[in-house]
Amino acid sequence: MNSPDFSTFTCPVGLSDEPVILLGHGGGGKMTQRLLDKIFMPAFSNPLSADRHDCAELRIGKTRSAFTTDSFVVRPIFFPGGDIGKLAVYGTANDLAMRGARPRFLSAGFIIEEGFAFDTLTKIVSSMAEALQQTDMQLVTGDTKVVEKGKGDGIFINTSGIGIIEHDLVISPTQVRSGDIVILSGDIGRHGIAVLAMREGLEFSVPIVSDCAPLFAPIQKLIAEGIEVHCLRDLTRGGLAAALVEIAQSSRSTMEITESVIPVEESVKGACEILGLDPMHIANEGRFIAFVPENQCDRALAILAHTTSGVEPKIIGKVTGNADPMVTLTTQIGTKRIMDLPSGELLPRIC
Repeated sequence: MNSPDFSTFTCPVGLSDEPVILLGHGGGGKMTQRLLDKIFMPAFSNPLSADRHDCAELRIGKTRSAFTTDSFVVRPIFFPGGDIGKLAVYGTANDLAMRGARPRFLSAGFIIEEGFAFDTLTKIVSSMAEALQQTDMQLVTGDTKVVEKGKGDGIFINTSGIGIIEHDLVISPTQVRSGDIVILSGDIGRHGIAVLAMREGLEFSVPIVSDCAPLFAPIQKLIAEGIEVHCLRDLTRGGLAAALVEIAQSSRSTMEITESVIPVEESVKGACEILGLDPMHIANEGRFIAFVPENQCDRALAILAHTTSGVEPKIIGKVTGNADPMVTLTTQIGTKRIMDLPSGELLPRIC
């Protein structure tokens, strides 16, 4: 494995009262939470966003729909297993799927830097078109802007998505209950490490490929088979740890998680050990956690095992109470520690 050039690294973790925006504010951890709590939530808080889920549920007449928006600034724009276009479509569709909504419509805004190659843009757009077919979505509106050379780092993409909720469940952190079982859909850490390896020119004996994939199909199967899904969350910025802690805080739940059962590929595990990273804080783009009643967990696990090709879902923990928001992790050596949000940005520009 080639060694990264640490002279180019900057510390993304700021002090408690940061006077300016830092990379860590975009990492999905404590700094992101402070940014939301200090700036955005006081200005824009309303009942539709109160549960802080991956997308909002909207009711238009008798129709239940889901709405989400996202921006993609990944660097490099092509990485093993995907690219910025594929990521933009799947990332938006997956946020809708976390309400159990069928993804239907997409908007896309492209901010393109002067000098960007037409061939590269064509590859990105073609990748998006293919991903739209995979998710059964249509791109129905969009926008393009061009900024001066040196002002845009190639290309940024902003998307918004609309999905239709075709079931009667309310899937939200507010529905998490004591006794719920936490199911993880597959192994973790591959996307963040794949992007980091490409960015820094790292070479591993076994290539690491992003898990970038659409998630609606396995979730639809859970719902169609009568599983009473209480909450879903895809594991993007901040990884598995951030998803668990955020849901615990939103639902005021206590959770107990077992580290030894969390699947991590050996190549990812080795890379994290060398680089001093925690796989549970690394972003994913094709993994989710599901909270289901204990009496349905075995059937839910079996359903996911038949619908998630090439990966093995695992029961990783349980909700033990609804009073004190906390996630307790039983480590590989049997000790217990409190799981927390990452402080800042471990791997900037990974989505």
